[in-house]
Amino acid sequence: MREGTAHLLGIVGKLGDEEFAEPSALPGWTRGHVVGHVARNAEALHRLTVWAATGEETPMYADREQRAAEIERSSALPPPTLREDLARTAEVLDGALSALTPEQWQAQVRSALGRAIPAAEVPWMRIREVWLHAVDLGGGLGDLPHGVVDLLLDDVTAALSGRDGCPALDLVAVDRDRAWRLGEAPPTATVTATAADLAGWVTGRIADGSRPALPRWL
Repeated sequence: MREGTAHLLGIVGKLGDEEFAEPSALPGWTRGHVVGHVARNAEALHRLTVWAATGEETPMYADREQRAAEIERSSALPPPTLREDLARTAEVLDGALSALTPEQWQAQVRSALGRAIPAAEVPWMRIREVWLHAVDLGGGLGDLPHGVVDLLLDDVTAALSGRDGCPALDLVAVDRDRAWRLGEAPPTATVTATAADLAGWVTGRIADGSRPALPRWL
């Protein structure tokens, strides 16, 4: 998580102020939207950390409308404010996670989708955010550590496989000694690529019309 945060902050630090208003790799979002979203995500995950530490229910967001409104407001902030906001909220989250006791790590909280999870899953939720949104801001999928790529493939293939419209596929990574499976039925085809390419595809960062369409991940 810390490595990904440093990587993201490095990319954001190199952006010129005028580049915050330019489109990101996410449809409909500028780079300012992406940076604002990651800052607000740190605050939302901090609320889960407070929930775990105190036992007082503090959801990530009241609803999707609140989340969207916060991102929109944040995207309009001046770039220097956004840079500072991104770093500050990441530091607050890191400190709160570091203070959790072994018992608090096992406390049950809820994801934004309403899934009951132990607080121990919060760092992984943040890892996904910082590394993938670094890609959306212009970083490369090849920058992702191998362990993060493999965990993304574990996470996303499991999530997509239970959704309507998910094709039944074997995903074979040419740079790994393992494969991943999509769908709950016996596979009907195989997609072969590097693990980073596969992770980019299943998370919606790589469009490939030659491959079957996938359900939306998040």
